Amino acid sequence: MQKNSKIILGIDPGTLLMGYGIIKVTGNKMVLLEMDVLKLSSKKDNHVRLQMIYEKVCSIIQKHQPDYFAIEAPFFGKNVQSMLKLGRAQGVAIVAAMSAGLEVTEYSPKKVKQSITGNGNSDKEQVLKMLQRMLAFKDTPKYYDATDALAVAVCHHFQSSSLLITKGKKLNGWEDFIKNNPGRLKK
Repeated sequence: MQKNSKIILGIDPGTLLMGYGIIKVTGNKMVLLEMDVLKLSSKKDNHVRLQMIYEKVCSIIQKHQPDYFAIEAPFFGKNVQSMLKLGRAQGVAIVAAMSAGLEVTEYSPKKVKQSITGNGNSDKEQVLKMLQRMLAFKDTPKYYDATDALAVAVCHHFQSSSLLITKGKKLNGWEDFIKNNPGRLKK
């Protein structure tokens, strides 16, 4: 029996707050399965927090059995120490996903916002409002990290169902597209 739905886990990495969002997609219908944050104490050792991130991502994967794992790529800020910490958190989440056999896809914050709102410079409130419309939920989470992660999952759905992606291969221009999609050519 062929599986006609997919589950996507989106992660917004962080060492104090890690957002996660899980959606189920059947055809073009998206359903919110879970959205929340892992809140970590700044009083805990950095390595302990990284272990907690790893364990949380593993438990989410075990609970929801996602088919896809998408994570927000860190943006380049001015504080090098913050970037290093964020990179470690992202790396730990990626290792958890890969340990479970999931392929990892990264999206820049700008790409995520553009996929959700059509504008790569949207603010977090605009992203939240669009997600509420798309997924028909009313609750506003306490932390935007949760909706950021949900946006990553939705972005992955939009990107993976794009006409320009065919069975894991990226096309090299219009000639490839026409060759791989002869039925889409109108004469």
